[in-house]
Amino acid sequence: MSPAPRTVLEDTETDIAIVGGGMVGATLALLLAAERHDWRVTLIEALPLAAPQQPHYQPSFDARSTAIAAGSAAVLEGLGVWSILAQHATPIRQVHVSDRGHLGGTLIDSGEHGLEALGYVVENAWLGSVLLQRLGQQDNIRCLAPATVEALRFDRRGAVLDLRGDGEPQRLRCRLAVVADGAQSPLRSALGIDVTVTDYHQSAVIANVAFEQPHAGVAYERFTERGPLAILPLQGPRDCGRGALVWTRPSARAEEIMALDEREFLQRLQSCFGFRLGRFTRAGQRHAYPLQLITAAEQVRSALAVMGNAAHFLHPVAGQGFNLALRDCAALAETLSEAQGRGQGPGELSVLQTYVERQARDQLLTTGFSDTITRLFSTSRLPAAVLRNLGFFGLDLLPPAKAWLEQQTMGHAGRRARLRHSS
Repeated sequence: MSPAPRTVLEDTETDIAIVGGGMVGATLALLLAAERHDWRVTLIEALPLAAPQQPHYQPSFDARSTAIAAGSAAVLEGLGVWSILAQHATPIRQVHVSDRGHLGGTLIDSGEHGLEALGYVVENAWLGSVLLQRLGQQDNIRCLAPATVEALRFDRRGAVLDLRGDGEPQRLRCRLAVVADGAQSPLRSALGIDVTVTDYHQSAVIANVAFEQPHAGVAYERFTERGPLAILPLQGPRDCGRGALVWTRPSARAEEIMALDEREFLQRLQSCFGFRLGRFTRAGQRHAYPLQLITAAEQVRSALAVMGNAAHFLHPVAGQGFNLALRDCAALAETLSEAQGRGQGPGELSVLQTYVERQARDQLLTTGFSDTITRLFSTSRLPAAVLRNLGFFGLDLLPPAKAWLEQQTMGHAGRRARLRHSS
């Protein structure tokens, strides 16, 4: 087993350095380590990481969650972590999509595809705990935390990172540096990588809510004239339901909603969502996040790859962000492994460009899907309202259109990486 996260480097060289130890960075480290046992992977995180130990599930009403598509669950299963994650994952057996105040709608059912679930909802703390334990089991992964990257520069041999851990300056050389430090990536900015920002002038109000009726594994996507509303099923008491709420509102309205007391908040939510789950009975801690679509102008350079939210940050309405990032990670691991077999290094520009070409269609379709439904379903203007209502009818009348939406929901619309470690 790899030792606990450290703050001081013992070896100043590594094959691949990943900056950002969140869910994307940790998963990429595991994918790379599984693909090539001879690669040395260093994961660098600015915040402290707990020592690897047996994952411990601590129930909390207010726990934040992530929607994991069926395709993403298959990637995590290949890494040997899904069987543990599934112990506290809530299956999404159906997705109910509707438009407030209009006829039409559609239902996506896992049974029609012979699947147990279209996807799953996993609490972030549990996901992080399981990934951290798995990281500690890999001999070719070392975690450096807390540590910050103060500078990143490149030469003919690859990349050099100037680090500061435990107050001490350090230097790490690698063949490939991966930037996965979030949507507001300071490293991406320091490298002069431009971004395209689409400001939706909306905020997502996030909270866990309880309601009278069991959710029965149904996720709800409810579109309104002011923005979409989603409720994802969560584990909870058997005699009632618990769900993760993502309520998108114009920024000024979001501030108003955040200021409401719990009773007024639930009343407003009830009016917007309806009574499909009975009465809402409780709302947990609320958080509001401004919403933007951010895409990096460059995802690769020689000895550099930009991944996760640093590469593309999506509106959360369709739950596509982490799942797209996971497919990116799988494709990068596959591409680098194949190149290594041909005698090419992980930082060679031609290799990294192959990765970009492989994922270009998936990224274009997924970001376009997220952006289009956000724009279409966040307006009360008559032409758009009529179009989306006709679209709902069309999904049931035109099987290919509904099939595409189903594949996107399940995380199967993009190219599937052929990983050596997968069964």
